[in-house]
Amino acid sequence: MRTQEFIFSYRSRTILGLLSAALAWQQTALADPSHIIEVDGGVHWEQWTEANPYVLREALRKAREIRRTSEENLSGEIQIVLGDGFYPLVDSVLIRPEDSGTLDSPTVIMAAPGTRPVISGGIALAGWRLAENLPAGFPATALGKVWVVEAPMSAGRPVEYRHMWLNGNRVAKARDNFGEEMQRILEWDKPGQVCWIPAEAVVDIKEIGRMEMVIHQMWAIAILRVKSLEVVEDRARLTFHEPEGRIQFEHPWPPVVISEEGNSAYYLTNHPAFLNQPGEWYQDLTSGKIYYWPQEGESMPEAQAIVPSMETLLNVAGTVDRPVEHVRFEGVTFSHTNWLRPSRAGHVPLQAGMYLLDAYKLRPAGTPDKAGLENQAWIGRQPAAVQVEGARDLLFEDCRFTQLGASGLDLIEGVRDSTIRGSLFRDIGSNGLVMGTFQEGGIETHLPFDPADARILCQAINVSDNLFTDIANEDWGCVGIVTGFVRDVTIAHNEICDVSYTGISLGWGWTKSVNVMQDNRIHANHIHHFGKRMYDTGGIYTLSPQPSSVISENFIHSIYRPSYVHDPNHWSYIYLDEGSSYFTVRDNWTEGLKYSTNANGPGNTWTNNGPSVSARILQRAGIREEFAGLINFRTVQPDDPVVP
Repeated sequence: MRTQEFIFSYRSRTILGLLSAALAWQQTALADPSHIIEVDGGVHWEQWTEANPYVLREALRKAREIRRTSEENLSGEIQIVLGDGFYPLVDSVLIRPEDSGTLDSPTVIMAAPGTRPVISGGIALAGWRLAENLPAGFPATALGKVWVVEAPMSAGRPVEYRHMWLNGNRVAKARDNFGEEMQRILEWDKPGQVCWIPAEAVVDIKEIGRMEMVIHQMWAIAILRVKSLEVVEDRARLTFHEPEGRIQFEHPWPPVVISEEGNSAYYLTNHPAFLNQPGEWYQDLTSGKIYYWPQEGESMPEAQAIVPSMETLLNVAGTVDRPVEHVRFEGVTFSHTNWLRPSRAGHVPLQAGMYLLDAYKLRPAGTPDKAGLENQAWIGRQPAAVQVEGARDLLFEDCRFTQLGASGLDLIEGVRDSTIRGSLFRDIGSNGLVMGTFQEGGIETHLPFDPADARILCQAINVSDNLFTDIANEDWGCVGIVTGFVRDVTIAHNEICDVSYTGISLGWGWTKSVNVMQDNRIHANHIHHFGKRMYDTGGIYTLSPQPSSVISENFIHSIYRPSYVHDPNHWSYIYLDEGSSYFTVRDNWTEGLKYSTNANGPGNTWTNNGPSVSARILQRAGIREEFAGLINFRTVQPDDPVVP
């Protein structure tokens, strides 16, 4: 067993390498007032289960004590330097106002030179064996091919999860069909709250278990827990659990499509009957066992299998009156998070993964703010690996947000004067980066937002030179970068690719009414290979008035064309949607002239956009030289064909 090591040292800012002394606390006062807290708590794969899950919390406590007990103001950084390896957690790390640095003495949580420490919410699976027999419900073809392991325990209970990574790659939960092979709904009975589908995939299923249905709904998917299944000749009748059953049939947008052009596509998942090909897994919560059918070349005794046990790894939790200030994260990786709401309450989103708490159609239509509004909706927000509230002067640089179940980084409210730069967002189930309020909770989400205290806004945020790739690979209606009501946000020189829905979504509200949004900029981003699984999409998408906001010099190309969408032409390179007003859209290179301006307000100007824009725009867009190494982590290349 590798001993957990903490070395807290007062010395110069030059890092000479991690020292080793078991549980040693060394304090040596030198001339330089900087403070370095070195943490050698990282462990590698074979030692992962022996790690101290509280090592980072203890390092933060030490830094807090240095500030509390200092007799005079500090003028050098306090650095918490993480050694290489995994830092598995059992609860979220909390950064609070007492952890704040100062302008002259920021708190820096950083990787040691040449290392990539991973803060992980995952648990390693060990002890795989070939399943000698399989319980009832598995297909006969799986016998002799499927491996099994006991689910890990946490607080005396088996860990329930919705994601698994094997040797660094996300592997799929068992489902009845994949990709372009999805079936179509036959009939959607709103009054009876019944769905009819072809019986082919379910005709031999005797027990429903925890089966789920995932439905393609224009710009979002619904994840519904199946309550009952009845086969009637060549059709099957499905009903769904609450609360998602009622919400799914009552909410008007986005709808299940039943039309001459084609009905909504769907797939079924989370049932042993669907474990019928390599690369799929299934968790049996009753027996506590996990089953996996290896792909060619995978050796399960040596495989590194990880399942997540946590939804949020890090909470930066200040308030507008007592913000967390002057904290930096450099070179740190955040990985292996869960997303359990669909297992507990289903998932019926409005847009960008914001799920519906309640929604219904107004009859007759119309509200005081919008005469034609028919859709009333109240929404919730997905969890993120890193969540921030009430903070000022934060920096995330050269960080990695990878192998995540829900969102990557979420600046929820009251965050300002902060930067996300040179970081990687890859293999993320939902949104990559989220910013600002979406009026989630008890406020109807279509209302304009204009709070009495503007400090709760996310404002003066710079997002630059980051790579977003393989985004929204589980909740397909999510976005590379999505903002709600924000002000003075700059999104520049990022690359966004391999995204299931939209590249950048800016704004919220669906109205032409005045709100807090203004002075936002989307500049010189490279957006390609978007709309991989959804439609009614854009490389850049906006909502509601945003005075003095500019979309300029972006390079946008390569839209996917999924075969199962009922209207494959409903997409745009740049999409100014409902209420969008007072935008300047200029000098954007797009490979065609396909733009949307749906129900726009006044004041939008379009100048010099399309394939005739100077090639210099292409050359300057995207990640700049300082962080150019990020492009090695793309999951698609700019010149790859757009094949789903």
